[in-house]
Amino acid sequence: MSLVITWWFAHLLPGYKPMIKAELKSRLDEARQKIPKIKVDWEPTADPRAKYNASKLALIIEPRPIPHLVPQLLHMTSVVPPDWRFLFIGSKKSVVSVARSYGIKHQQVIGKLDLMVLPDPWKIDTKEHVFRTLTDVRFYDEFLPGVEWILKFESDSILCSNSPRSLNEWLGWSWAGAPRTPDDRFSGNGGLSLRRVSSIKRVLEFQQRYNDTEAEDEWFGKRLWVMKGEKVAHGNKGVLAVEDMYLEKPMGYHIRDGGNSLSDAVWKDPKQRKKIFNYCPEISMIMDMKLERERCDDDNGEGGLGPTDAEKAEAEEEAKKAAEEEVKKAVEEAKKAVEEAKKAAEEEAKRAAEEEERKKKEEAEKAAKEELTSKVESSPTQSDSGDTSPLTSEEIAELLRQKDASKGGDSTGIYADDALGKATASGSRSDGKEKASSVGRVSSPNR
Repeated sequence: MSLVITWWFAHLLPGYKPMIKAELKSRLDEARQKIPKIKVDWEPTADPRAKYNASKLALIIEPRPIPHLVPQLLHMTSVVPPDWRFLFIGSKKSVVSVARSYGIKHQQVIGKLDLMVLPDPWKIDTKEHVFRTLTDVRFYDEFLPGVEWILKFESDSILCSNSPRSLNEWLGWSWAGAPRTPDDRFSGNGGLSLRRVSSIKRVLEFQQRYNDTEAEDEWFGKRLWVMKGEKVAHGNKGVLAVEDMYLEKPMGYHIRDGGNSLSDAVWKDPKQRKKIFNYCPEISMIMDMKLERERCDDDNGEGGLGPTDAEKAEAEEEAKKAAEEEVKKAVEEAKKAVEEAKKAAEEEAKRAAEEEERKKKEEAEKAAKEELTSKVESSPTQSDSGDTSPLTSEEIAELLRQKDASKGGDSTGIYADDALGKATASGSRSDGKEKASSVGRVSSPNR
């Protein structure tokens, strides 16, 4: 039975052979269309760097294998305009540490980034060696041929993605960087700066930097600033970055020594610091920072312990006001004491005047009484006849007081004078009688 079926299929197969071939060819074509086309150029002749502008170069020189170099480089390649190329010059260790990254390898493949170790006798081990390299015209001729503009940045500098300006806007300047003072005549701090190679070569044509002297950016700045035809950033004009002076929305920041030498004018105020981080969060990539929970208990948020500068100023102002209040209070108390002393002196003078007046009045009364007594004693003897009775000395004093009170036109003064006269006469008669009696008593034994 099986043999019959096999012969039957063999008899029918030649008739369906063209149809089967056509179906297989159709399916094979569909499969070929889905396979991607790959072209391998085993002998490439085109240089990928040719699609970039050879006159624009972002340069970083760093011999240390710092962990944040890779993210910093990848960030800078995304912020710098796309026609710029990058060159990383380092030591063998720093170059190897950077070259491990897949992102860095991709940038190398597309011609965006080159990694370089300078041959002998060039050295970049110290800052002084870097200064010597950048002030040697042979460095520009041998390693940077055709470059006109250099964006020089360091491991502690960064460009901000939120910057509203492009790096190409500074191509008209010979040198632009960060100012150190508000009126700095050369705002070109080299940590993050744009430099024109033709201007640099103009300086190196007639001058040479002495070793172990000032930094290369300051050395170039002093000469470019006085050279005719060179446009150098000064004050707030042409400023590219922020380092020691605060500026709203700069192109980037240079955090000197990775945050170990921060300027108080830029970083001390917590509100201003928060504003900077909100504008340029990439700064946290290059700064050595702590978490908020790692702060000390008495951290004032301004890089110190204890009260802030604002709190100190407020305390000083309050102390000044308190001192002024104390002085004012002391002056008022002194015035009050003077017034009280003056018032007491016036009252004392018044009491003295009253006492003096009282003494004068008593002396006048005493003198009047003595005068009256002398008059009574010196008046002539009256006869014993009459109805007038003698007055005592108390009654006479009373009459004198009545006389003093009646002065000034009082009508009772007449009666007081009559009474006084009677009292005088009565006193005289009484004295006469006493004298007569005494005489009679004396003369009676002689009779």
